[in-house]
Amino acid sequence: MTFKQFIGNGDTGIIGIINTVIVPVIFALAFLVFIWGVFQFVVNAGDETKRTEGRKFILWGLLGIVVLFSVWGFVNLLLSTLGIMPS
Repeated sequence: MTFKQFIGNGDTGIIGIINTVIVPVIFALAFLVFIWGVFQFVVNAGDETKRTEGRKFILWGLLGIVVLFSVWGFVNLLLSTLGIMPS
């Protein structure tokens, strides 16, 4: 196996695994953290400490989504610059 085969062309290899498996799983986890935070924030309307905890989950979920989209965009920019975009 050559290095080019190992890296892949965007659909196969390491890059294919990252783009089709790892990124969607991390995005789903960040989204679930955000949803859990919203749930905690709404359900515990009377308890300020629980609302603060829910607010933290919302913040970290949104931060995770923003970072994930940024990294995903950077990876796709790098792939297109190097000419190894998915076919």
